[in-house]
Amino acid sequence: MRAIFYLFLLLAVPATGQKASKQLTALIESYESFQRRESRPTPSDTLGTGILGSFKEADFKRRADFYASLDLNLSKIKDAQLSQSEQISKALLRFICREQTENYRYKSYLIPLLADDGFHISYVFDMTSMLLNTPADYKRYILKLRDFPRYVQEHLDLLAEGIRTGMTQARAIFDGYEVTYKSHIVQTPETSLFYRPFKELPESFSESEKEKLRAGARAAIMEGVVAGYRLMADFMENQYIPHARAKEGIGSVPNGLAYYQSLADYYTTLNMPVADIHQKGLEEVARIRKEMEVVMRQTGFEGDLKAFIAFLRTDPQFYADSPEELIKEATYISKLADGRLPAFFSRLPRQPYGVEPVPDHLAPKYTGGRYSPSAPGSKRGGYYWVNTYNLPARPLYVLEALTLHEAVPGHHLQMALNYELTNVPNFRLNLYLSAYGEGWALYTEALGEEMGFYKNPYSKFGKLTYEMWRACRLVVDTGIHAYGWSREQAIAYLADHTALSMHECTTETDRYISWPGQALSYKIGELKIRELRKKAEKEMGERFDIRAFHDAILAQGTLTLPLLEQVVQEYIEVESRE
Repeated sequence: MRAIFYLFLLLAVPATGQKASKQLTALIESYESFQRRESRPTPSDTLGTGILGSFKEADFKRRADFYASLDLNLSKIKDAQLSQSEQISKALLRFICREQTENYRYKSYLIPLLADDGFHISYVFDMTSMLLNTPADYKRYILKLRDFPRYVQEHLDLLAEGIRTGMTQARAIFDGYEVTYKSHIVQTPETSLFYRPFKELPESFSESEKEKLRAGARAAIMEGVVAGYRLMADFMENQYIPHARAKEGIGSVPNGLAYYQSLADYYTTLNMPVADIHQKGLEEVARIRKEMEVVMRQTGFEGDLKAFIAFLRTDPQFYADSPEELIKEATYISKLADGRLPAFFSRLPRQPYGVEPVPDHLAPKYTGGRYSPSAPGSKRGGYYWVNTYNLPARPLYVLEALTLHEAVPGHHLQMALNYELTNVPNFRLNLYLSAYGEGWALYTEALGEEMGFYKNPYSKFGKLTYEMWRACRLVVDTGIHAYGWSREQAIAYLADHTALSMHECTTETDRYISWPGQALSYKIGELKIRELRKKAEKEMGERFDIRAFHDAILAQGTLTLPLLEQVVQEYIEVESRE
């Protein structure tokens, strides 16, 4: 029956719709071509920029104009003349266009920094994930090293304009931020993270070629990378941080409240008023708290919830003694999850994944764990990153929930399957929308109970504290950005309602301050997937199959929540007819 369902989604359009299909294909090709030119410029491109792309204000205007025009042309194509898969592609592309034009409208490009990310951090990820096989690949890598100071300066110009117009990041997030740029200001190029690809060059390269590449890399690292990070260090410490905004919430910038609602619309993929999101968070917090108190009693603890959380934060039994122990425990949980997947999924990805620590240059300001994807064709798999910095802040009782979320059946399974989609445009293979991706990953934390995890009441409490954490995000994120909450208020709210360590309460709050709206996506997305599962179970009765339901959720890859609801409704109707 599943095969019939997927065939239904991909039915060829009737002859009357062939013109519409061709128009959609042409617009998608124009979008993908535009993306390639912007992200991977070559000397033949007419952008007048370096190899890392151009980031002047005029470039953002040019891009916004392109997206506005593309959206207008897409709107002229009638859905009735497209197949369902084509309708999804059109809707997703229009969603992207609207997000891009909204970003330009509110000048979000003037704040290219987050608490744990930014243009200078994404540069590291891009460079370390480059596919290097031929001498030409390595030469392009060296060109990117050399282009870094220009790339930095263009972003610093944006930051300076942000200072002038009042569109800055919050000062509160920059405590310890220097590790993200000073880590790359090295004295010798061989010690740089960026030199690693040159330590073991392919055997097929001649010795003279190897030495020429290494010499080029050494010079490019010192004259490009180190020089660029020095530029950034000077600007950040002497100009930007002293002039960053004093108030934490984005509501304090020009048009800030309207901008925040726009961000909430994007990250939830819904048009849900901020006040309703805040209220939903309060309701979820109250519900989950009751469950936490029940589980606390199962442990035999006799104090109240506040005392229990203090006990969890301080008792050595809940913490690893070494980074190696934490990594091994996470790896063990990962492999248990791998073995239990076939009972819940009929389609599993080909791409493997590994487990490794969060890189040192990110760890102090980073979350407890994260998934680091790898593009199809790469020589590395995906990676589940576990933060081994500050071990007393990394409780073991949340590790099952964290692992299921970041590895399988959460982010790795979903993203790797997304790469394997067929009969869809290329842009959908790498598309990621938080409401879908993070909603799915949070849903899989709860699925872990059905998979046989959380047998220990402490790990079950850890699962609940992670769910509570995401419910708190609805309250805290809206509190900061719409209701004027301070950083201290947000940290206290997380500390009072979850068993996260105080270090994590602090780093997470800084993340919400710097990235308004994104934290809303987790709980809103998970609630929608739970709602859709409940609907399918009710309407299908004995016909409901958990593997078929999960396959339907993942079959079309990343979707907005309204599109996901449509896909699941089609799945219910098709399966119920068989």
